[in-house]
Amino acid sequence: MKRLIYLVMILLMVTVVSACGPEEPDVITLMSHDSFAISEETLSIFEEENGVTVELLPSGDTGAALNQAILAKDAPLADLFFGVDNTFMGRALVGDIFEPYASPLLAEIPDELELDNENRLLPVDYGDVCLNYDKAWFAENNLPLPQTLADLTNPAYEGLLVVQNPATSSPGLAFLLATIAEFGEDGYLGFWADLRANDVLVTNGWEEAYYGSFTVASDGERPLVVSYASSPPAEVIFADPPVEEAPSASLVASGMCYRQVEFVGILAGTEKRELAEKLVDFMLGQTFQEDMPLNMFVYPANENAELPAEFVAWTQVPEETAVLAPEIIDANREQWIEAWTETVLR
Repeated sequence: MKRLIYLVMILLMVTVVSACGPEEPDVITLMSHDSFAISEETLSIFEEENGVTVELLPSGDTGAALNQAILAKDAPLADLFFGVDNTFMGRALVGDIFEPYASPLLAEIPDELELDNENRLLPVDYGDVCLNYDKAWFAENNLPLPQTLADLTNPAYEGLLVVQNPATSSPGLAFLLATIAEFGEDGYLGFWADLRANDVLVTNGWEEAYYGSFTVASDGERPLVVSYASSPPAEVIFADPPVEEAPSASLVASGMCYRQVEFVGILAGTEKRELAEKLVDFMLGQTFQEDMPLNMFVYPANENAELPAEFVAWTQVPEETAVLAPEIIDANREQWIEAWTETVLR
């Protein structure tokens, strides 16, 4: 009888140990737009340090992803959201979906990138939407480069420019905002009417414009494209066969570029606030920040992060970018896009 009791106790102990087994790592979910990218090696550093798995939830372009997050406010889809930029910042804050968090890493972020004084959205990266040009094409055709946005309406540049629809494209919207900042609400539609008369080409998205029409990256016939100041280094890094210099460059004169700042925020209602804070700190720290440029081709917000050599060599940084306050953008975005559509597409 004693032996039977002993065997039963052993079986119970084995069952308990098996049930308790090694604990599954905790999971924290980061919602983002589809263009979010970071190396597995970098993400694994955070996971190993915190005994957690980071689950990525790409959810479309910035506008679509943000809309999903706002609609799911009462039952959040994730713990954090990355990818709200300053063109959608007003909508995000009005939606009241983020919890404030004053990360200690903000001490390493320039003040001009910190656009939310309540720290609901914390800056992670920035990039400049500019006009990129085909260096060889302009040299071969002996055509001077446009020095201002207004120059683009000159007959010399007829049929040379491809842009993106601001209703469907983030860089397209940024470029529209640059023209509003430059010409004002009373003048930007006149500029666009002149561009239409000068045979501007409009595509739905960046890839279609860059890889479908831009002479540097396609068989297209347009040597001017709305893109990013960080596009030229990508042309060097991914060149096959290798090249010694970037075939494209950016026009960075005052008022010709629009700076996009991307943010991360902790979603209200998360049950993993402490882990969410740690992930925000990690994203603002040097390890993550120094891995971003060659994954997303953006500039790190942390001023202590070192840039890859290719960025230093081939990216031009505008001295003065176009600026519109997030609340002004949010109040007028839809009517500006509708007016643009009437002027340029209809």
